[in-house]
Amino acid sequence: MYLLDATSETPLHIQLYEALKHDITTTLAIGSKLPSIRKISQEYRISKNTVESAYNQLYAEGYIESRPKSGYYVADADFIALGDAAAIESADTPPITYRYNFYPVRLSKEVFPLKLWKRLFNRAIDKTLDMGVYPNPQGEFGLRTEIARYLTELRGVRCDASEIIVTGAFIDAMGMIADILRPTHPHFAIEHPGYHIARKVFTHHHYDITPIGVDENGLKIDELSASDARIVYITPSHQYPTGAAMPVANRLRLLNWAKENEGYIIEDDYDSELTYRSRPIPSLQGLDNNERVIYLGTFAKALSPALRVGYIVLPRHLMDRYRSFHGTFSRVSLMTQKTLELFMNEGHWERHLRRVRNLNRKKHDLMKQSLIKYLGDAITIVSEGGGLSINIRFTSNIDLDLLRQKAEESGIKLYFAKDYSGGEWDAIRMGFGGFEMEEIEPAVRAFAEIILRKML
Repeated sequence: MYLLDATSETPLHIQLYEALKHDITTTLAIGSKLPSIRKISQEYRISKNTVESAYNQLYAEGYIESRPKSGYYVADADFIALGDAAAIESADTPPITYRYNFYPVRLSKEVFPLKLWKRLFNRAIDKTLDMGVYPNPQGEFGLRTEIARYLTELRGVRCDASEIIVTGAFIDAMGMIADILRPTHPHFAIEHPGYHIARKVFTHHHYDITPIGVDENGLKIDELSASDARIVYITPSHQYPTGAAMPVANRLRLLNWAKENEGYIIEDDYDSELTYRSRPIPSLQGLDNNERVIYLGTFAKALSPALRVGYIVLPRHLMDRYRSFHGTFSRVSLMTQKTLELFMNEGHWERHLRRVRNLNRKKHDLMKQSLIKYLGDAITIVSEGGGLSINIRFTSNIDLDLLRQKAEESGIKLYFAKDYSGGEWDAIRMGFGGFEMEEIEPAVRAFAEIILRKML
C-alpha cells in the first residue's frame, strides 16, 4: 500500500512515482510485473492520467520496461545503474561538493532563460493548455511543427510534424527504436569507442551487438560492411568521444550500405548546435533519399537536461510499428511541451542558440588558452572546437588512476573518456560548460599544479 496525500503540495503523480521507484530499487525483483494503470487508478481512487504520468517518468528514466499487450515490468538492475550520463549517486548519499568539477556535459546555471521560461509557462497554462484531455502520445502537434521547422531550416533534416515523436530522455528514445526494429533487424552495430548507454539499451533488448572501429573520419564503413549488422548507431557530426566528423563521401557510402542491405542508420545529433570553428555540419538524414535514417535530437545540451525532452524523426513506413509498440501515452508533460512550443514559435530558441553558442565559444577558447598556458608541452589536445569539453592526453606516461586520486584529494573532479565509451581509447575530458568564465583559468591552474608538483 502506498500513502498518497491529496492535500500535500507534492503532486499525486510525483508521490506515486517516488513510492514505486522506492519499491523497484529496494524490493521488487527484476522482471516483476507492475500493477496495471487501471488497477492502481481504481485502488487509490486517482485518475488514470495521474498513474500514467508516474509510469511514464519511471519508463523514461529506465526503471521499468513496457511489453506490448502485457504491461510494465521492472527493468534490469544493471541497466538502471548506468543511468543516462555519469554514475548516479545513491539517493541516501549527499552529493560531493568539489572545488572544481570538470563535468563534460553540463551547462552553467545562468544559461537557462528562467525568467522567460516562467513567463511562457504561465501563458501556456492560461491560454493554450487543456487539462481535460489526454496528451497526444506522439507529442503535441504544435511542438512537433516547431521542431520540424527548426530541423528543416537549420539542420537540413527532411521531415514534417507527422514524422516526429517527442520523447523523454535518451534511454526512452533508444528503447523505443529498439522495440520498433527488433522483430526485423536483430543485429546492431555501434561505434567503438562509442556511447555506452546506446549499447546497453540494445543489449537490454536482446540484440546481437557488433562494435565497429572509428578513425579520423568516424565509423569505419568497411568494417560495418563486413559485419552481419543491419542497424548502426552513429554520431557522425561529432563522434562520441573522439570528436571526429564524418566527411560527406563516407556519409554517402554509409547511406548506400543502408539502401543495399535494407538497413537502418540511427543518427544521434546530440550536440550539433554547439560548434565553434565552423557552421554546424548538416545532418546525414538530409542526404537520405530512401528513408533509411532514424534521426535523434535533444534539447539537453543547448537548453536544459533537466527538461528531459528529445525527439525522433522516424521514417514514415515505421510509424505504424511505432504506434503498435508505443503509441498509447505521452512521454513529456503537457505543460513542458506547450511552454517549449511557445519558446520556439516566438523565436526564442534561435536567439537562445546564438547566445549559448557565443557564451560557450568564449568558455571553450579560454579553457584551451589556459590548458596551453599552464600545461604547454605536457599535453596534447586530442579534440576541440565543439560540444562542452576539450579532450586532452599527456605527452609523457601518467598514471591516470593515481591522477584521479590526487585530483579528488585536492577537491577536483576529473572525467575520462574510457569510463563511458568502452575500449582502450582514452582522454581526459576537460568540461568547461558548467563553469562561470572567471572560474575556468583558476580551475585549470589548480589541475596543472597537481600534474606538475605531484605527478611529474
